[in-house]
Amino acid sequence: MLTNDFEKQLNQLLKPEQIKDFCPNGLQVEGKNEIKKVITGVTATQALIEKAIEEKADAIVVHHGYFWKNESYVIRGMKYQRIKALIDNGINLFAYHLPLDIHPVLGNNAQLAKLLGIEVTGPLEQGNPLSVAIVGQLSTASSGGAFAQHITTQLSRECLHIAPPSNKPIKTVAWCTGGGQGYIEQAAELGIDAFITGEASEQTTHVAKEMDIHFFAAGHHATERYGAKAIADYINENMPLEAKFIDIDNPV
Repeated sequence: MLTNDFEKQLNQLLKPEQIKDFCPNGLQVEGKNEIKKVITGVTATQALIEKAIEEKADAIVVHHGYFWKNESYVIRGMKYQRIKALIDNGINLFAYHLPLDIHPVLGNNAQLAKLLGIEVTGPLEQGNPLSVAIVGQLSTASSGGAFAQHITTQLSRECLHIAPPSNKPIKTVAWCTGGGQGYIEQAAELGIDAFITGEASEQTTHVAKEMDIHFFAAGHHATERYGAKAIADYINENMPLEAKFIDIDNPV
């Protein structure tokens, strides 16, 4: 498949033009004109690039690419080594940040809900269908401790749980994969029982306890690896290409 055709199909699937982002979405570093094998992953690290080289891949598709807002324009050091490796090996780099968070089927939020058994009921930001935070509910109410263990088991990573003083049972849940801890107050104001994300900030503990909401931080990487995996599965099922998800372990 030609690189331009591959990008068109990804753009039609993920619709990056619908949402304002902090980085360019789509083809970030151009490589070979024809693509036969694709590697997907969470972040375009040197380790993932080296794996792609080993696999003789023609393209990498990630959630976290390069050229972020307020990032230095200078290509040196770590950035130079990464980009040089891509160019030297003719590997195309595609990145989709928020578009991969919000896709209703393949997105990080949707995939996390599927993994944890949460039924999606709508956006957290009411009236915004492109909200990067989602609301849902459990089929059966759960205690905070049991739900924390469920998240830990499903994501294979120890989950941080901050319980409110009431330690109320959990039926309604809001979540935003990655670094979405800032949405906890909005979730609490709506009376939602629990909020899940990847990271925690110092103030998150106080918000959870003072606004009576369970908080779960399950890892930025751990909560966002399932979108990239879903993209690999989609490519294998819908395009004349070979795709493989590679998980570069990250404890954060």
